[in-house]
Amino acid sequence: MRILLTNDDGIHAAGIGALRRALQVNHEVLVVAPEKEQSAMSHAITMHKPLHAREMDYDRATGWSVNGTPADCAKLALEALLVEPPDLLLSGINHGANLGRDVFYSGTVSAAMEGMFLGVPSIALSYNGNDATGLKWAADFVAWWIQSEHFVGPPPGILFNVNFPNLSGGIPSTMIRVPLGRREYNNDFHRRTDPRGKEYYWLAGKPFDDIRDPHTDVGALSGGLITLTALDMDVVAAGFSAMERIDLPPSFV
Repeated sequence: MRILLTNDDGIHAAGIGALRRALQVNHEVLVVAPEKEQSAMSHAITMHKPLHAREMDYDRATGWSVNGTPADCAKLALEALLVEPPDLLLSGINHGANLGRDVFYSGTVSAAMEGMFLGVPSIALSYNGNDATGLKWAADFVAWWIQSEHFVGPPPGILFNVNFPNLSGGIPSTMIRVPLGRREYNNDFHRRTDPRGKEYYWLAGKPFDDIRDPHTDVGALSGGLITLTALDMDVVAAGFSAMERIDLPPSFV
């Protein structure tokens, strides 16, 4: 297969490196990723400054380092850099899980979403840690999975969000398809003063995971399973997809 890799941790991150090495054994691999970390950039795109794509020299892979966001990288790759579209776009492997409401903030997920928008089957990949052993295991799994009889890629209009548990809890033996669970953040804005006496704020906080339901991505990952969640852009609330007609009064017409 012809596979495009991108991420939000930056082109030199260990996760994308492990994925590239695992895949290039049997596939044509192309890499277009941010030149530096772009975590939590969501689906931001660059409109008010030029994007520069610097070609990288990889072993058996072609790559570009881009001074933009993850969504920029996917968009630039598919609409400008690549001569022909890839068979598959993989975003990651992210250092840290993307669960629940993370999917609205994650650059990893947003790069895959941009690929989906542009008609390429796309998968976001995240590992609940950053140790080299776990990242390599996840990369090796992906290389096996996409060639196995079990692999069915995302259909048009849908992307897959895949999370791998930390290997400290043991090697996972099951991959399960689940809906999003509940992950929230106990955010804390730290107010500080810079050397010139001006106040600034630094956001900190830790996630709170509701692991009581094992049939969600949050609960299943906590239980040591590999989770797969199918995402699309239909975020309309159930029951509110249609509303009653409101005729404006004459004063507004």
